Amino acid sequence: MKDLLLCLAALIIIFFAFINSIKYFFKRYTIFEYERGLLYSGGKFVKILPPGQYLIFTFTSYITKIDIRTRFETITGQEVISSDGVTLKVSIGAKYEITDPHVSVNKVQNYQGEFYLIMQMALREIAGNTKIDDIIEKRNILGDKLMEISSKKFEEIGLKLISADIKDIMFPGELKKIFCQVVKAQKEGQAVLEKVRGETAALRNLLNAAKMVEENPSLLQLRLIQSLGESSGNTVVLNMSDNSLILKEKSGKSKIEKDYGST
Repeated sequence: MKDLLLCLAALIIIFFAFINSIKYFFKRYTIFEYERGLLYSGGKFVKILPPGQYLIFTFTSYITKIDIRTRFETITGQEVISSDGVTLKVSIGAKYEITDPHVSVNKVQNYQGEFYLIMQMALREIAGNTKIDDIIEKRNILGDKLMEISSKKFEEIGLKLISADIKDIMFPGELKKIFCQVVKAQKEGQAVLEKVRGETAALRNLLNAAKMVEENPSLLQLRLIQSLGESSGNTVVLNMSDNSLILKEKSGKSKIEKDYGST
């Protein structure tokens, strides 16, 4: 009986030692939906693991988890020179995602550093071939050019550029004042132009009205009668060819009388 208890105790000790060895030699990994796992065995890349739970032998294998969610990066204060020699600072906003974790991790030392470098070089190339006026007026087109130049280079490091836009353009102090003066002069010129257009339209309307009255003199008298009908409290005597037309306003009603030869 004593030997049986000893054997049972030994088995229990061996069982718990085995359980502890499993925990020591094996490790459980959980890869979430927004992640991908890179499985390495003996220091060599084996495959990309989809979302799920994995139990691996820690002495020979290892898993690195990579977040593949879309990322938004801002590259601020990049000093560039336009094709006409103007120095300015440009900020870029870009959105990208990891499409090939194996390439972005194993083929590049730091894919985020590569991302910044590619965007900076593309911005300098575009600014160097563009005049300052075009940089200001065609910001959306510059974003499209950034996409065109950078997309293929991003594919080579396992990334996908989703969008790229110019966020801010900053000028040196003196140049900023000059541009403000130019914009002010343009706005004042537009205001003067609109005023001249309005005056020209008014003169054109007066000229047309004068021609119509000259061709049909009675139009002026009819227009005056219409105006009097809309007003109150006035008596007006009109000379209409050989006759006189007297308009009287009494008790809110208009009365028209014709006087043939007498006033």
